[in-house]
Amino acid sequence: MKKKANAEGEHSIVLQVLKDRRKKILSTGLSVKNELWDENEHCFKTRHPNAMQNNRLLDTLKIKARNIISDFNIDDVDFTLQEFEHRFRFGSKRSKIDLFSFWTSVVNDLEISGRTGYARTNKDTINSLKLFHKKPILYMREINVTFLDKYEVFLRSRGGSNGGISVRMRSLRTIFNLAVRRDLIKQHIYPFHKYKISKLKGKRIKHALNLAEIETFKTLDCGEDIQLINAKNYFLFSFYTRGMNFADMMRLTWSDISNKRITYARAKTQGNFSIKIVPPVKEILDYYNQNRTDTNYVFPILLNDRMTPTQIENRKHKTLGLYNKSLKILAEKAGITKNVTSYVARHSFAMCLREKGVSIDVIGETLGHQSVLTTKAYVREFGAEVLDEAVEVLLW
Repeated sequence: MKKKANAEGEHSIVLQVLKDRRKKILSTGLSVKNELWDENEHCFKTRHPNAMQNNRLLDTLKIKARNIISDFNIDDVDFTLQEFEHRFRFGSKRSKIDLFSFWTSVVNDLEISGRTGYARTNKDTINSLKLFHKKPILYMREINVTFLDKYEVFLRSRGGSNGGISVRMRSLRTIFNLAVRRDLIKQHIYPFHKYKISKLKGKRIKHALNLAEIETFKTLDCGEDIQLINAKNYFLFSFYTRGMNFADMMRLTWSDISNKRITYARAKTQGNFSIKIVPPVKEILDYYNQNRTDTNYVFPILLNDRMTPTQIENRKHKTLGLYNKSLKILAEKAGITKNVTSYVARHSFAMCLREKGVSIDVIGETLGHQSVLTTKAYVREFGAEVLDEAVEVLLW
């Protein structure tokens, strides 16, 4: 029984599970006034009007908890309290796992850990599935190849592209993989053995600017329009820093810059980068150094040094939208018909290096593509000087 009483003077009855000197508190949905609770026997006193019914429920919950622990022990699983909670909340029968409840708990964990961008993607997919399913509960055993095919048709009917549908399906597959790993569902109901997300990979045209277009972009006159000035600077900074993405630029601080180099860890892969500051980058850094804000951030994107993960994600979403709109205006001013977005700077960097004859292996490493087998084979062979030279060829 919890010590703190509610407004009616009743205390919540909870189930406490202890493991490895840690505890998990689970609500029973019952509450009672202090004088009607037997603290020694942990049950409702007989003079409580619903004593028999409530005590029977408590016994059932205790037996359920013991059975779950016993099942884990029989399967020789060194379970965590979180895994116990999932099994307790969603039922000991794996086939009765509600996808929405399980997925929402995962999203909550992502938000607590600060992975707000990933949490947002998962929330969007949950909402999309709820719109398709039209029911508050969706058991994981209900999701089979037919279900996924129909969901795909639903997404296409709402204007979904292969890329967008792939994002939804990969989010769903990740949740299924997590449920399997936590022993919440059995492998035989896993639908992605037959439904292949790889079929959604189309030959997407990756837009990139060539060296001549980059030069045209550099000479654009933005007047006094601060949005256009920032967009131009962000794009060129990304281009000349090996395709640094917007999220990493946003978090870049003045303390990351020393000895004529920029050193940072890429948020997406946690790979460490050390980049020589070439003249175009120095010019941009000098501009923002002269117009410093009250923060330690290089670029005027994050408003202060103490923003929460949610505030940072919201700010990124808003600013990135304005950035991409400004890039379209700049492309039109430059006479560039390609669809220029923030990510085009990264593609342009790679394509321009290739245009200058730099090897694919060096390009792969400058971009941080350590997951590519051909790149991994050369990771230890390229030093910082080789990579610096690879960027500097863009200046000639």
